Amino acid sequence: MRQTVQELATLYQSNLFAVSFNICKNAQDAEDIVQDTFVQYYTTKKEFESEQHIRAWLIRVAVNKAKNVTRTFWRRNKISIEDYMETLVFETPEAENLFETVMHLPEKYRIVIHLYYYEDYTVREIADILKLSESNVKIRLSRGRALLKEALKEEWDDDK
Repeated sequence: MRQTVQELATLYQSNLFAVSFNICKNAQDAEDIVQDTFVQYYTTKKEFESEQHIRAWLIRVAVNKAKNVTRTFWRRNKISIEDYMETLVFETPEAENLFETVMHLPEKYRIVIHLYYYEDYTVREIADILKLSESNVKIRLSRGRALLKEALKEEWDDDK
């Protein structure tokens, strides 16, 4: 199964940007990663089983490219999380606070939390995308939730 790049861009561009930004924390790099991901899709001769397979493949490629960007020495034009947060629109202040707290988690927890809660992937799908065991994904989700609970508890206690 193959879909056109235009169809996939319409469906997944914002998801790929969010995943890429989540890793590299830089809007310009995330845009480049999304573009490179679609170029790689266009040039690959791979046949996909389903739309889910295409989506998972695109996210896997974007995650790999984002990780490669974070490893480069010359990372310029960084945008802080605070600057990026100003460009996002949230339904409630609590949703904004939660997203900001997730963005401050260590990368290995932040990625699985984002894929599970914001992209609605199952543990098995996350394991396939990140090339981890399902038990490792469950552990990272559990530890990420614990870190979130602690961080949010501190903020809740500060508000009293």
